[in-house]
Amino acid sequence: MSDSVLMVDADRSRGSSKDRPVVDVAVGVLIKPGGKFLLTSRPEGKAYAGYWEFPGGKLEAGESVEQALRRELQEEIGVTISAAHAWKEMLVDYPHAFVRLHFCKVFDWSGGLQMNEGQQFTWEHLPVRCAPVLPGTVPVLEWLSAELVI
Repeated sequence: MSDSVLMVDADRSRGSSKDRPVVDVAVGVLIKPGGKFLLTSRPEGKAYAGYWEFPGGKLEAGESVEQALRRELQEEIGVTISAAHAWKEMLVDYPHAFVRLHFCKVFDWSGGLQMNEGQQFTWEHLPVRCAPVLPGTVPVLEWLSAELVI
């Protein structure tokens, strides 16, 4: 993992990211055969409501990234994943939280999508059609693009 931090909506009054606690977040990059991937909108009432992102959520005490991802995807979108393949990590300093995003690729899951938090979903390919995209999601789209075989 890189030590660099993605600063979002930089505001000098919030202080250095080093002074803020890090919140670990498990993120699922669900990929269908053929390469389409799932993006969901952030629900009303959350920071950046309406922005598109990969689904996931905070790790609870004692949880591994994979355990948290399993729980969060079941709670948020109603799917049960098989293996979660650890892929990349990134630090993002948002005004509301300083997060360490643990991105995992997921190729196999069961259950139909249920947007349990009132969010929307879309199966996308590059370039994505939905907007706006959450700032912490943009680098992931770049990573996916770099992996494409032309």
